Amino acid sequence: MIHWDAHACLPQHPLADFTPVRRLHAAGVNYVSLNVGADMNPLTQVMSVIAGYRATIAADPERYVLVSSVDDIIQAAADGRMAISFDLEGALPLLEQPEMVELYAQLGVRQMHFAYNRNNSVAGGCHDTPQGLTPLGHRMLQAVNDNSILMDCSHTGQLCSLEIMEASTQPVIFSHANPYTLVQHGRNVTDEQIRACAATGGVVCVSGLSFFLGSEQPDAHDVARHVAYIADLVGVRHAGIGLDICFQQPGLDDTPPGGFDPVHWWPASAGYSMDRPPSFTQPEVWRALPAALRRAGMSEMETELVLGRNMMRVAQQVWGAPAKLAQAA
Repeated sequence: MIHWDAHACLPQHPLADFTPVRRLHAAGVNYVSLNVGADMNPLTQVMSVIAGYRATIAADPERYVLVSSVDDIIQAAADGRMAISFDLEGALPLLEQPEMVELYAQLGVRQMHFAYNRNNSVAGGCHDTPQGLTPLGHRMLQAVNDNSILMDCSHTGQLCSLEIMEASTQPVIFSHANPYTLVQHGRNVTDEQIRACAATGGVVCVSGLSFFLGSEQPDAHDVARHVAYIADLVGVRHAGIGLDICFQQPGLDDTPPGGFDPVHWWPASAGYSMDRPPSFTQPEVWRALPAALRRAGMSEMETELVLGRNMMRVAQQVWGAPAKLAQAA
C-alpha cells in the first residue's frame, strides 16, 4: 500500500530543511510531490531550488530517492525510503518555450500546471478574467503529454481547465483542489470541472488548506468530507489526497526577488488577507485519514484507492516512456 501526497511546499530556497519530508514519511507517506517554483518565482530562483533539493536528496540516499516511475516508488517503499519528485506551478518559468518542458522533466519535474491564480500567455488563472488555453498553451500541453508529465489544473481558471481537459491526450489531475459546492472559494473546483477530470481518467486530490476546507483548524474529518463528496459525485476512483502543506522555516528567506507583490497573487477580492494567513493540516493527519475515510462511509479498499492507488494508476499511465523516446526506440 502506497500513501501518495500529490503536493507539498518547502521554502523556495536551495537550503530548505527536509525535516518536514521526514515527518510526512514518519506519518506513513511513501511519496510526495515537492513544489519547486511557481509563476511568481523567476527562473534563477526555480533552478537554484531544483539544484538545492536535488543535492539534499542525493546527499542522503538512505532516506530519500528522486523518482520518475511508479516502480521507483514501490521500490523506495520496500527499502524504507521516501520517494520524491517535483512539481511546477505555472508556465512563466517555461519562458514561452515548449522545449523547456522536456528539460524540467529531466530535472525531476513529474507534474505541472500552467497558471498560478493569474492569467499568462499560456493559460488562465482562477483569480483573473476568464481566459482559455492559448495557442501557445496548446503547444505546451502537447509538450507535457509528450514528456510523460502529469497535467495538473490546480490554480487554473474554470474555462481554461475545461479546455485543457478536453484537449489532453492523457489523464488530467487536480493535485490540490476541493469541491466548490462545499466551500465557495475561487480556488475550489466546480462539479463540472470534477466531472471533466474524471472523464479524462484523472483524480481530484483534496487540499488540507483551511480556506478551501471551510475550517479554521482543519483535520482529517474535514479532508474526508471533501473526499467523500468527490467520490459520491464521480466515483471513488477519482479522489485522492494532496494536502498542500506549506512548511515555513524561520530565518530562511524565500521571498521571490524583483518587487514581489503578494496581493497580486492572492487578491483580497478573492478572500485572501495578508493579516490572516491560512492554516494547514499537519503531516500527522495522515495517521488519522484511514479512520476518517471509513467514518465517511468508505470501505477498506476504497480508502486505499483514495490514499494512493488512484494516483498510482494515473501516474502509471502517464509516466511511461516519453513519445520521443518511444519513437527513437
